[in-house]
Amino acid sequence: MDLTPHAKRVFQTQSYSPIPRIDGVELIELKRFADDGGSMTELARLTDGLPQAFAGFAVRQINYSEVEPGVIKAFHVHQRQSDVWYVPPSDRMLLVLIDVRQASKTEGTRMRLTLGAGASRLVRIPPGVAHGVRNLAAAPGRIIYFTDVHFSPEPATSDEGRLPWDYVGADIWDVTRG
Repeated sequence: MDLTPHAKRVFQTQSYSPIPRIDGVELIELKRFADDGGSMTELARLTDGLPQAFAGFAVRQINYSEVEPGVIKAFHVHQRQSDVWYVPPSDRMLLVLIDVRQASKTEGTRMRLTLGAGASRLVRIPPGVAHGVRNLAAAPGRIIYFTDVHFSPEPATSDEGRLPWDYVGADIWDVTRG
């Protein structure tokens, strides 16, 4: 079959290859237990305050954040802090990660993950990996996240720095259409 000249010019094949990985970023699929009345997801099993799923990660703080529909909150990066994020399955958030660690074996690598969207999983974000989120849903999106460093709003003691939301181009936040 021949395509029209215009269709031939814009034709492309969608890639189904695995997403690139950033060194130190971990994804943990969680079990969701459901019955007629609802569901329950175990976020962490702790031994002496240490989550079993993430070796070397000590929970120092647990936070809850809400993101309004369509909002992009990006990019922030920590010098010392690791984050572990969870988005409830009823929400739909696009997480974008960029390895900005100089001389890292995955320096410059980008990852895009849809969190929530019917799935339950945790994402560990190591220091030096810039991260941001876009709420893809029509309702406020929620993030529960664990950190291994206490938050400080004071500039002299804050571990959080910012990069522009469009640091790698505005199109990184576009919904993939196809």
